[in-house]
Amino acid sequence: MIFEKGHFRSSRLQKSIITDSLNETKTFSAKNAYDTKITVFLSHKHKDLEEVEEAKGVIEMLEDLGVKVYIDSMDNKMPNQTTGETAARIKEVIKYCDKFILLATAKAIESYWCNWELGIGDVHKFQRHIAILPVKEKGEYDYQYKGNEYLQIYPYIDYRDGTTYYRNNGGLIPKGYYVVDQKDKEGVTYITSLKTWLSK
Repeated sequence: MIFEKGHFRSSRLQKSIITDSLNETKTFSAKNAYDTKITVFLSHKHKDLEEVEEAKGVIEMLEDLGVKVYIDSMDNKMPNQTTGETAARIKEVIKYCDKFILLATAKAIESYWCNWELGIGDVHKFQRHIAILPVKEKGEYDYQYKGNEYLQIYPYIDYRDGTTYYRNNGGLIPKGYYVVDQKDKEGVTYITSLKTWLSK
């Protein structure tokens, strides 16, 4: 399943309110509260309001699973202008964070910076600690999603509605978010609950 834009739109966050997680991001360092929780670098396109709203909803969902989320747009250690210092800081934080998730909207897929961040994530987090969160435009079919090739390379986040079954034992897959690994040589796909994946 490829999520449709708006799926993660926040139900709690207001545009005028920055959550505790975002406030903590402003003082992100290896010496603060991030040390006690799993940390996630969320790569996303943040110049478009709709993308920001989607990111806020993803942050909310991840926080509910007990992790702390870093987004570079809220980091007060970032220079005002994009420079080599910006890239160095992003590399440092990606390396430090436990997990890397790309919020792969159409605009993020086209973004030089998001692709560069994915490359850094690939180096430091592939394959057990990186995942793609695919989001297509409203009304698009899954096959029209611009990032389908990403889903052939990286683990990705999916949602199961409680009506599908495990192939090996026929048991019902509980409703919820899962990380889907690439098919093995036998064509078997492995899934891990997102909560479990975030805790490893």
